[in-house]
Amino acid sequence: MSRRKLQSLIIEKGVYLALIGSVGLFILYPYIVIFYEGLIVEEGGLISYLGENWQLLKNSLFVAGLTTIFSLFFVICLTVCFIFLGKKLQRVMRLVFLITMVSPPFVTALAYITLFGMRGLITHDLLHLTYNPYGPQGIIMMQTMSYASLNTLVLMGMVKNIDPTIIKSARSLGATPDAIIKDMFLPLLKPGLIVVALISFIRSLADFQTPTIIGGNYRVLASEGYFAVISQGDIHKAALINLTLCIPALFFFYFYTKYEKKIAQQNHGLEQGNLSLPRKGFSFYGSSVISILFIFFMTAQYMAIAINAVTVKRGGKLFLSLRPILESRDYIDGIVLRTIVYSLIAGFVGSLLSFLIIYFSQVKGSKVMRWVELVGTLPYLLPGTFFGLGYLYAFSSGPLKMTGTALIVVLNVTFKQLAFATKAARAASSQIDDTYYKTVHDLGGFTINEWQDVFFPMSKQGFALTFINGFISTMTTIGSIIFLITPGQKMLTLVMFDVVQRGKYGIASVLAWLIIFICLAVAGVIYGGLKLSERRRFHVS
Repeated sequence: MSRRKLQSLIIEKGVYLALIGSVGLFILYPYIVIFYEGLIVEEGGLISYLGENWQLLKNSLFVAGLTTIFSLFFVICLTVCFIFLGKKLQRVMRLVFLITMVSPPFVTALAYITLFGMRGLITHDLLHLTYNPYGPQGIIMMQTMSYASLNTLVLMGMVKNIDPTIIKSARSLGATPDAIIKDMFLPLLKPGLIVVALISFIRSLADFQTPTIIGGNYRVLASEGYFAVISQGDIHKAALINLTLCIPALFFFYFYTKYEKKIAQQNHGLEQGNLSLPRKGFSFYGSSVISILFIFFMTAQYMAIAINAVTVKRGGKLFLSLRPILESRDYIDGIVLRTIVYSLIAGFVGSLLSFLIIYFSQVKGSKVMRWVELVGTLPYLLPGTFFGLGYLYAFSSGPLKMTGTALIVVLNVTFKQLAFATKAARAASSQIDDTYYKTVHDLGGFTINEWQDVFFPMSKQGFALTFINGFISTMTTIGSIIFLITPGQKMLTLVMFDVVQRGKYGIASVLAWLIIFICLAVAGVIYGGLKLSERRRFHVS
């Protein structure tokens, strides 16, 4: 065996084992530990906790159920409206919803208080009403708005992959737009609708930020788990609560994987094109009205946050002021740079790990790595606080003690994003023809040469996408790290969450826009760099 081949083999096996070990240690091990700790009966087990707190579970299921139903209704309306639009309007609509991806998860709750609070711009200033915004109605309303916009982006991606010849054939046979929507589009979108409904239900169960901010006296399991750690210091109780939340999440996991496979099979190999339907019929007018109202309300949210960031209220009236911006400097000193650095590291390392996992799983056909990929989806499907508590249990003592350090935060946000990153990596890798890998070996190359000359260069767009998503998810995350952050490692979303709870909505609005601008700027730089490199390559060729 030649020296080069031996070196390549050692590196390949080393990376392979490192991937298995890292995913096992930083994803599977924390879950095993917290499942074990949560099921300890010495301080009261899961069954006894459920018996004593049955009302909390009912509240959580009630909110999650209604949020899922309402968000699904808006998703269907928005997606149907999207189908009727031309390319330019579709692009505008997609850009509007992309803003929600770069927003902190509880920014809708902040906007809700600003618009509909006791001194809200709409309820108090415009309508002169005294309205109590706190309670289940606020939680359901804001979760619906947040999840509907994100889920619509998923369905838009499915619409792009529907073969336009199917629609042309139906129209040539005289089918009306309403009939096409009812008999063709909705059945084709059914797997995607089921997936986004399951995701909405699980996310609502795990959301503690919105109930904490606008829930008032209405208690749900997720917010109770947050207060168990923050207010009571009872980690065992928090583990029991999160274990309770995992039961429905694991139950729906089977259906999620089943219908996600159907989406992949349905989209594979289909011609992409513009689906043009005549703008008439009940489907068009009904979905357009609902979509306009939804987009108007969503726009009003961000306008309210913008107004909050540059105004102060005196005598019940708004006055332009730089005070919120100036006061916010005391809260973000040193935190902005730390958040950006953490996000850059997590985005790059998470993308690299995901692409290497897919390389061994898809290119090399490793069955073990497919199980590693499955384990990597757990942080996405289970409550974020559950993942954070797992780290708190697993790495608070012994030789792996990391609590109180920046490393535990970076590791948590890095491995939390593997679920999405591996899916994007699989999509990018599937576009590379196997002939390229064979050519490398025919020319005497090894695995390292495959990485250098084929795999990473030909999937750089997918790598950029996963990097941007990893960066944005770290910039906007809060659930999985809220129990791991010490005062010396605070990030922007946590500072924003703190000032919202203190009622300093102006400062919170400034921080929200700062996070949005940073995410958009980094995404713009990455995409701009990709386009520039593509133009240079085209010019040279």
